[in-house]
Amino acid sequence: MTLASGGLIGLVLGLVGGGGSILAVPLLVYVVGVPSAHAAIGTGAIAVALNAASSLAGHARAGTVKWRCAAVFAAAGVIGAALGAEAGKAVDGERLLALFGLLMIGVGASMLRKRRVEPKPDVRLTRETASHLLPRLVPIGLAVGLLAGFFGIGGGFLIVPGLMLATAMPLTSAVGTSLVAVAALGLTTASSYALSGYVDWTIAGLLVAGGVIGGIAGIRWGKALSSSKRVLDVGFAGVVIAVGIYVVLKGAGAA
Repeated sequence: MTLASGGLIGLVLGLVGGGGSILAVPLLVYVVGVPSAHAAIGTGAIAVALNAASSLAGHARAGTVKWRCAAVFAAAGVIGAALGAEAGKAVDGERLLALFGLLMIGVGASMLRKRRVEPKPDVRLTRETASHLLPRLVPIGLAVGLLAGFFGIGGGFLIVPGLMLATAMPLTSAVGTSLVAVAALGLTTASSYALSGYVDWTIAGLLVAGGVIGGIAGIRWGKALSSSKRVLDVGFAGVVIAVGIYVVLKGAGAA
């Protein structure tokens, strides 16, 4: 089940540029059977970060990564993730899972909204555009990092709309660019949890192995389904909301 869970995480990361991380904790707790919410967060963060790095290679070859925007967003996010991870470790595990479920419901609902910003395929971070883009990239990256670190997620489904809001880059570019930040935030969160002993390295290795295979399939399917992107987003949003409701109910029952 661990390999299959890793495959699903990698598949979603490669397919839509995020979401694998938001499913990692519920999969580890309720499918794999990791007994501690904190251990699930730390272990999942490592797998998500490495799987994101693997998927990033494919997107880089396709030319969909805007590296300068990604670097600034990731740098701000890393600071937020380090702070958020410390705060998350101080929260009771069951309460953390319940809050995580609420976040999933909110993220899923936000995915159902149609984006109204006119995309700018040629947007670049340069000396000329820095005065406009940096005041957007830095605070949004910091906020996403705080949430990612607190909940132990890569933050892909927060990063993709965040990048689009900050720069108006098209969805295809935001998906590829987001993986830089997903990897950076995941490694930051994982490092914090590993130092506190909250990582199961065997499970992490199996998740990564499954994720590499899933990521390859996800990138290929993403290209094939590019014309049906809205249908794909809506379908996955439904899954995220349903899992979020389940996690909230389980957390409330335990409480």
